[in-house]
Amino acid sequence: MSTSTAAAEHLIDSAYAARRLLVTLALMTLGGSSMYVVAVVLPAVQAEFGVSRADASLPYTLMMIGFGVGGLFMGRWADRAGVHVPLMLGGFGTGLGFIAASLSGNIWWFALAHGVLMGLLGSSTTFAPLLADTSLWWNKRRGIAVAVCASGNYVAGAIWPPLAQYGIETMGWRSTYVALGLFCGIGMVLLSLLMRQRPPLVQSPAVGSVQAQQASQSQRPFGLSLNKAQFLLCVAGVACCVAMAMPQVHIVAYCTDLGFGAARGAEMLSLMLACGIASRLISGAICDRIGGLRTLVLGSVLQGVALLLFLPFDGLVSLYVISAMFGLFQGGIVPAYAIIVREYFPAKEAGSRVGAVIMATLLGMALGGWMSGKVFDLTGSYHAAFMNGVLWNALNLSIALWLLWRVKRAATQPV
Repeated sequence: MSTSTAAAEHLIDSAYAARRLLVTLALMTLGGSSMYVVAVVLPAVQAEFGVSRADASLPYTLMMIGFGVGGLFMGRWADRAGVHVPLMLGGFGTGLGFIAASLSGNIWWFALAHGVLMGLLGSSTTFAPLLADTSLWWNKRRGIAVAVCASGNYVAGAIWPPLAQYGIETMGWRSTYVALGLFCGIGMVLLSLLMRQRPPLVQSPAVGSVQAQQASQSQRPFGLSLNKAQFLLCVAGVACCVAMAMPQVHIVAYCTDLGFGAARGAEMLSLMLACGIASRLISGAICDRIGGLRTLVLGSVLQGVALLLFLPFDGLVSLYVISAMFGLFQGGIVPAYAIIVREYFPAKEAGSRVGAVIMATLLGMALGGWMSGKVFDLTGSYHAAFMNGVLWNALNLSIALWLLWRVKRAATQPV
């Protein structure tokens, strides 16, 4: 073992790892801004460019596709060059993306700025790469550490929507985008300089169930080949996030259609994602006790319940309550995938495999954002869009339960 690797291993679960986690949280908060601001600006952009609800959802869809695809490549790049290198690029991409979008003259250029600059080159550097990097710096409290890291995404959701709505009302969406680009872009570049320390190349086995350790060592997670297991996790990731995107992307437009106004919708989105922070922290602690797969099952069940509650209740107070419940119920789902990868797959492949699963979840968010808008255009209401989300959530739950059943069955079989 080299001196540098030994020194890095000494920092695992240390005060340095905690300080690094705080920087990671800040980076995730800045990098996640564009994901939630675009939902707030959707009604204003639709009105200015004179497009349908589905077309107005296109910027979000392209951004999430770029976010997901970029995360896969950024994760591999981080494995080779260190996470600080893609993070610096992400700062430039996010800053330039906001500014380019503010100068767009039609929905297509607006969408392209979100997809390529903010998604592919920007926000993608602050999710999957940081989740994988965090998992390599913690062993004893890996679940809660990854949850804290992932919470930055929801801190962004709690902070930026009301600020963006205030900016839209006072100085217009274009000037708001310029201000966001300068603040988030410069902040990400500066913070990336604090992330130059490389994680150790070799980790001890993850703290978790004996079955999880055995599956990782045998190279057969859930009793399946690595690629088959990866594929199922990716399908589950798409399914859960198609369902998740319905309220997150369209709650502002939904409230506008109901006559409550965009400001109330922005408040609900902020409340939803603020509750998601608590959910991710609680789910992280649960992960450390019961493992990532059982945490995924729990989160999927609760998310389905919250989606069903949107169907009969559409009053102002009830929507605030259900938005808070939705945030509390679904916040731990996406971080659970990173824990599952670390529990059941080889540690040396964490970056690329976490990147692949997170890419699937983001593609699900992209598909769900567009699909919900399309269903609305076809039916004239969001009732069918919520039902669509419920069905996709059922697919996610079915896969998670089947994988859990395979793990339990393997545990009862003689070695």
